[in-house]
Amino acid sequence: MGTAEGPRRTTLTPAARRVLEAAGRLFYERGIHAVGVDLIAAEAGVTKKTLYDRFGSKDRIVVEYLAARDERWRAFLAPYLDAARPGAARVLAVFDASRAWAEGNGSKGCGMINAHAEIGDPTHPAHPVVTGQKQWMLALFTRLAGDVAPDGVDRLGRALMLLHEGALVAHGLNVFADPFGRAREEARALLAAAGGPAARR
Repeated sequence: MGTAEGPRRTTLTPAARRVLEAAGRLFYERGIHAVGVDLIAAEAGVTKKTLYDRFGSKDRIVVEYLAARDERWRAFLAPYLDAARPGAARVLAVFDASRAWAEGNGSKGCGMINAHAEIGDPTHPAHPVVTGQKQWMLALFTRLAGDVAPDGVDRLGRALMLLHEGALVAHGLNVFADPFGRAREEARALLAAAGGPAARR
């Protein structure tokens, strides 16, 4: 099945790649506002001049960080979708992928949600990356839901998206154990109710 490509990325030189890797790690661990360009440059082993030559501004680094994270997530998700049968199993595969992703890449929750909480301003250049990623996820759930319940696809897609986003937040806050597993079971029940016996498999 595969997945669509994420936001358009700029070509990265080796130095720019080091900057982006350092910034991505620091932004996610400490927060976007708490991390300055001096620290990013030091962690990347480049001068501030090199950093600005490659990206122009901190805002552009934030855009590239979020676009890179989205790109990695889509690539991570694709084999889960490709391995699952069409129908409910493919929807549930998204929750399986998210659980696995969170274990290795998401100890502090969803990077997009975290970024949105910090940025807020819809005129920020990273705002379309954040909202675009969530719109892509909604479109994915809606498309997958169409294989289960074509007549109620929009409503089911939104419900699945809400379950998924709730699991992301609960994981980031460490509210209770295995939120993705719990959300997956709720999604299974929702799919079964919407699609009948075939959706229970």
